[in-house]
Amino acid sequence: MSLFEQIELQKSSLSGSKLQALEQFLSKGFPTKKDEEYKYTHLKEIVEKDYNFSASEHHSISKKQLDELHLGEEHFDFIVFVNGKLHKELSNISVENAEFLTLNYALSHESYSEIIKNHFNTIANQDLAFCNLNEALHENGFFLHVPKNVVIEKPIHVFYLSQSQEQNTFYNTRNLLVVEEGAKVEVIESHHNFDETYVFTNSVTEIFAGKNAKADWHKLQNDSDTSYLVDHTFAKQERDSLATVNTFSFGGKLVRNNLDFIHNGENINSFMNGITIIGGEQLVDHHTAVHHNQPNCESYQNYKGVFKDKAHGVFNGKVFVDKIAQKTNAYQQNNNILLDEGATIDTKPQLEIFADDVKCSHGCTVGQLNEDALFYLRARGISKKEAQALLLYAFANDAMQNIDIEPLKLKISKLLAEKLEVEIAFEDLD
Repeated sequence: MSLFEQIELQKSSLSGSKLQALEQFLSKGFPTKKDEEYKYTHLKEIVEKDYNFSASEHHSISKKQLDELHLGEEHFDFIVFVNGKLHKELSNISVENAEFLTLNYALSHESYSEIIKNHFNTIANQDLAFCNLNEALHENGFFLHVPKNVVIEKPIHVFYLSQSQEQNTFYNTRNLLVVEEGAKVEVIESHHNFDETYVFTNSVTEIFAGKNAKADWHKLQNDSDTSYLVDHTFAKQERDSLATVNTFSFGGKLVRNNLDFIHNGENINSFMNGITIIGGEQLVDHHTAVHHNQPNCESYQNYKGVFKDKAHGVFNGKVFVDKIAQKTNAYQQNNNILLDEGATIDTKPQLEIFADDVKCSHGCTVGQLNEDALFYLRARGISKKEAQALLLYAFANDAMQNIDIEPLKLKISKLLAEKLEVEIAFEDLD
């Protein structure tokens, strides 16, 4: 039975807005290669599999396994979901002066009804099939509300783990982050499948940054080749706010990242950085959009890709500048290196500008490592692999410059070395 047919069977268990969302999804179906947005990303491999919609709660996650997923941090807070359920005994939350809950708890309790009404499902695009599907079927995820002027000093790492599943499993995760005026928080998100069975995760995240707030979200994607991830993240910013979404893609059979920034005030800064390093027959697809709706705002997109073997990368970045969004400064760049003949990249940066007093630029490059630079390093006794690693680190490094979390920055550097199968003390190269 196809995934679509399995989803149809869920209608009998839903009602109200969930049923309405499912019917909207069923009317659209999954995107195909006939859809322009999925022209280079074929979902057939995912949607033809059978999945279990209710994961078994049994697991045997050990402290050692969990420790290996950490970034080496000693003082971070972290929250752990295993097979779709929050496990407090594996989590460590010391957040004060903020509300940190499972999303289901917040949705079902009257005391949170006002903030939920004003934020939940208000910026997630109702025209997107995967967003409709997530609205209908989401059962796990977290809600974080940071009140006015509260600064959360410790980064928060959110783990989504899947283990001990005898069947392929379908997860719909949903996150909501509300950062009020003058508040500050940093979140790290990662997904990990410990089984040989397949996991398909359909994730939707809504981020709200109030006036003069700072909200950073880091996605660390280093999952197994039996994992699929389709992620939609929406960030709405108010005046004088700063928001960042960093996406580091190192693993997963198929990863699709959809990112939308919405400007709702002046003097907003938005940062989107990505590093993709994949091999084998992996696919990573980044689709970004920034909606400049107000004047005097800036956005910065910088995506770097390194592709080995028969890996396939996709980048489609859009910048929309409204006619009233004068003095907009928008930068968009996508640079890629193909290490093998079988590796491919489809890249399409786009600008859609209706204002006349703006500074906007975009560009992309696709190529191989510089032979002269390789020769220079090898002439000084450095092996070919180490020389490649040094050049690739330099190539990717500027996409890591705005990471404030040092353990995360070090982890990204080590993953780069691991993917290149070399041992280099990258932390000493900064």
